[in-house]
Amino acid sequence: MISQITNVTVADFEQRSEGKKVILLYPWTNYRTVFLAHLLESVDKGLLYYRIVDENPSLETWLSAMLAELDQVLEGWGTNLQQAIESGKPSQMGEALAADLAQYAKDNRIILFIDEFDRVPLNGKFREFIEAAVAALGPDIQLAFSSRRLTFEPWYRMVADGEACVLGTELRKNDGMFTVEPAARPQLEVYALGRGYAIVNGQMITNWDGALPRNLFFYFMDNPLVTRDEIFATFWPDLSVKEATNVFHVTKRKISERISMKVGDGKSYELTMYSGGFYTPGEKIVRHYDVADFQDSIDRAMIATSDEQEKALLAEAIELYKAPYLQTVDMPWVVERRDQLRQLYAQTLISMARLHKRRNELDHALGYFIRALKETPEREDIHREVMTIYLKQEMFQDARRQYRTLEKILQETLGIGPSRETRELFDLIAARS
Repeated sequence: MISQITNVTVADFEQRSEGKKVILLYPWTNYRTVFLAHLLESVDKGLLYYRIVDENPSLETWLSAMLAELDQVLEGWGTNLQQAIESGKPSQMGEALAADLAQYAKDNRIILFIDEFDRVPLNGKFREFIEAAVAALGPDIQLAFSSRRLTFEPWYRMVADGEACVLGTELRKNDGMFTVEPAARPQLEVYALGRGYAIVNGQMITNWDGALPRNLFFYFMDNPLVTRDEIFATFWPDLSVKEATNVFHVTKRKISERISMKVGDGKSYELTMYSGGFYTPGEKIVRHYDVADFQDSIDRAMIATSDEQEKALLAEAIELYKAPYLQTVDMPWVVERRDQLRQLYAQTLISMARLHKRRNELDHALGYFIRALKETPEREDIHREVMTIYLKQEMFQDARRQYRTLEKILQETLGIGPSRETRELFDLIAARS
C-alpha cells in the first residue's frame, strides 16, 4: 500500500538517506504518516520520536521538553543535554545531544524524528546548535525533521555539502499547477521580491484600502497553511480574541473585494478558505507567487541529478530574486522573512559559485562568491573562498585586500579577528607574493 501511495519503497528511502546525517521530510498530512511508516520499517532498533507542541519555543524550551519526554521512555537519557541546556550555549547543546544519542545507540542505527518542526524559529541560535550537533553525530545516528521550510538555512548548506537529503518534495501540493478545467479560473500573480505588488487577470491592485489588508494579503501568500492563532499572534497580539476576530474578518473581506473587483464578473473570490483548523489557498483562483517559484527552484536544485540540471535551477532562482522581500514593509514577520530569503539567496549564489569551482571555472566562481558576500559579509568561509581563488590566479594584492576587508568586518560586527585557518591562508598568500 505504501508504494502505491507514494511510489517510494523502503529500499528507495534507505538508498537516498544512506550516509546522510539529516533527513528532511516535507510534511503534508497525506504523506507524513507514510514516511513515518518507512522510518519505522527501516530502523533496526526503533525510532525516537518527538513532536513540537508549542509555538515559537526557544531552543532551551523545546530541547527541555524533548529531553523530559524521551527520559520517560528511555529512563535516564539526556544527562549531557541537561547540563548543556543549563549552560545556555547552543553549540554545547548540539554536541551534548549527539553524545546522548551515541550512548543510546551503542553501534545500532537509530533515527531521532522531530515532527512539526515549523513551530521552531530557524534563527542564529538554532543554526549554531544544529551545526554543532550534526558535526558531532556518529555514523549510525540520523536526525529527521518534518518541515515545510526545507530551503531555509542551515538546511540548504547541509544538502549542498552532502550531509542532508530531502524526501517528499516531489509530492508537494501546488495550487498553481496547470490542469485542464471546464472553466478558466482567474489568475493571480504576486511579486513580493521587491516593493510587492499583485496582478489579477492582468490588472494591478493599486488601492488596498489601507496597509493592513495589503500586509495580510502578503502574509497569506507566504503562509499557505496557517492557523487563526498564528495570524492573531502576528497581527493583533494585544487585542482580545473577540476584537482580533472582528478586525480579521473585516480585513479579510477587503482582500476579497480587491481581488473580486479586478475579476469583474460579479462573483466573490476569496484568497483563502478555512478547513481542518487551517487557512489554505482558495480554490476559485490560480495563484502564481515569485517567492514560491524562487524556493521551488532551489528545492529542485537540492535534489538535481546532474551539474547541468543544478546549474539551470540555481540560475532560475537567482534570476527570480529581483530585490529583498517586501522591502518597504517593516513588520517583524516581514523583517524576519526578508532575512531568511536573503540568506537563502546568498546560499544559492554560493552553491552556484561552488559548482563553477568544481568545474575549474574560477572567474565565474569568483563573481558569484563576491555577490554572495554582498548579502552575507560576515561569512568568513566565503572570504576564504575568494582569497583562495585570488591566490590561484596570482592576484596577491586582491587576496590581501580581501583579508583586510574580512578583518575589518569581523572586528566591527563581532569584536573578533579572523580564525586560525584564515590567518594561515593569509600567511600563505604573503609568502607567495
